[in-house]
Amino acid sequence: MSEGLCTLTTIENNPVEQFLRTDRLPHIWCSGCGIGTTVNCFAQALIDSKAEINKTVVVSGIGCTGRVAGHVLLDSFHTTHGRAIPFATGMKLANPSLNVVVYSGDGDLFAIGGNHIMHAARRNIDLKVICVNNFTYAMTGGQTAPTTPLGANTSTASYGNYDEPFNIPHLMDAVGAVYVARWTTFHVKQLERSMTELLKKKGFGFIEILSPCPVLFQRRNKLGDSVETMKFYKQHCKIKNGAPTSEVGILPGEDITIGTFVNRERPDYIAQMRRHLSGQLGEKFVNEGVPACCA
Repeated sequence: MSEGLCTLTTIENNPVEQFLRTDRLPHIWCSGCGIGTTVNCFAQALIDSKAEINKTVVVSGIGCTGRVAGHVLLDSFHTTHGRAIPFATGMKLANPSLNVVVYSGDGDLFAIGGNHIMHAARRNIDLKVICVNNFTYAMTGGQTAPTTPLGANTSTASYGNYDEPFNIPHLMDAVGAVYVARWTTFHVKQLERSMTELLKKKGFGFIEILSPCPVLFQRRNKLGDSVETMKFYKQHCKIKNGAPTSEVGILPGEDITIGTFVNRERPDYIAQMRRHLSGQLGEKFVNEGVPACCA
């Protein structure tokens, strides 16, 4: 078989391609960026979870990860900075049959969007949140983010960051998320399985994905290229499923704890709303979770 035919066959048998807007390739992400790896895992999870593609929606904010919404061949919404969660909440409440995925970065979700993500988890809105954490504001110049490790150099902390970073899994656990996990772009099989679990889970679920930013964060901190980062993840990440989230903060010089930390059950927001309204007004006044007079 000729080289051209081999290439053609490989592309035609690529299960990921059906979920990509191939007319927008090549993509925007830098060489060595881990976001593309997460998209590949997400596509595999869509297959493995048997998700209803026509009812799956991807919402993102602003930033490198926010561009995922423009590259996946699904109904998608690229929203304003920090506002992916409110947009997604509106979609889920307007049409509860939708499977709403929020795909964005650590800066978008936990800085300008921090208030929104906490209250969505508290209310247990049925959203699937995927956060790619590259420890910096990568699209806007490498500034300090809410997740930047202590001592790391950024464009706004040239002598090293002294702001205490968020322990994201602990925060999500504390405010009520029913599913909380952390993986890296090295742990692709584990990440794919975790995304599959997330897509099947009812309620507010969250996955943090540690990813290299070779152009800004890695280079500024002399951490080598993305291959070096993958080696670091392999050597220094320890899988501890069920670990207390208060103990999984990322500290300089220490191994990083990864795994699925929280997987619990509690009624989601729409179920709670319907239960409350049926008790207050009677079943005949409840239509898809709202009073019939307001439907």
